[in-house]
Amino acid sequence: MSSTAKMGRTIGLGLLLVSPLWMTGWRIAPFDSGRRSPAVSSPTTLAAPVGASPASPRSRLDAARQLIVVITPDWDGVDGTLRRYERAALTGPWISVGSPIAIVVGTSGMAWDAAWHDPQVVPGPVKQEGDGRSPAGVFTLSRAFGYESSSAQAARKLQYVQATDSLDCVDDPRSRYYNQLVDRSAVQPDWASSEQMRRPDDLYRLGVVVDYNVQPVVSGAGSCIFLHIWNGLGRGTAGCTAMTADAMAGVIAWLDPEAHPVLVQFPQAVFERLREAWRLP
Repeated sequence: MSSTAKMGRTIGLGLLLVSPLWMTGWRIAPFDSGRRSPAVSSPTTLAAPVGASPASPRSRLDAARQLIVVITPDWDGVDGTLRRYERAALTGPWISVGSPIAIVVGTSGMAWDAAWHDPQVVPGPVKQEGDGRSPAGVFTLSRAFGYESSSAQAARKLQYVQATDSLDCVDDPRSRYYNQLVDRSAVQPDWASSEQMRRPDDLYRLGVVVDYNVQPVVSGAGSCIFLHIWNGLGRGTAGCTAMTADAMAGVIAWLDPEAHPVLVQFPQAVFERLREAWRLP
């Protein structure tokens, strides 16, 4: 999420595009070119990617051949580093790709994934709505989004969702659309707070959906989590992970749904505790 957006209370960054992410008026078929389908009169889902995320963080990691690792100094750190890895086979070693990328996380740092946290490993806060923390854990990366049309983004491999003026990500835990992308012109809004995906700035000009708090969606556990463009070092988000525009474009160009990419993000101490057992790079 963007901290700038959060201040206006129409905030956020969450497109839980895994399983039940409702849209009305248009739909995207999984792993096609991202072309706009004809409008429909009833709500439709953005279908889960082929081979939708396994339940446990370890199983998601074991199924991946592309890996993004985000590390911060501690639970409250805002600045951090993103590194990319890939492997030719699921049993093979992780090979570093490209140079390290400077990133920022939430203005309050990170917190354990509310659906999976192990204070026995390293004690820490647990993610909840509005806490200004990015979720720590292992998450699939299923969709890209941005301001340009699908045809202008034809080179990318991830399914692409165009952020229109009426596209919202709902972050109100009381809404039936919580943590979902919704075309507000096609439904009766029941939320008091949402993230406007077509922002007046460039922060959402290009981004990736982080599949956090999905299957099932838990009210109040946090919503609208993305990778997106930043405001600069030291300027945290409302819960997303952000970087320069060039870095974001490079990450999206590299991501391939056939490789089942995942995001692993932790404070340094947690990462080191899990590194050997999870065969992390």
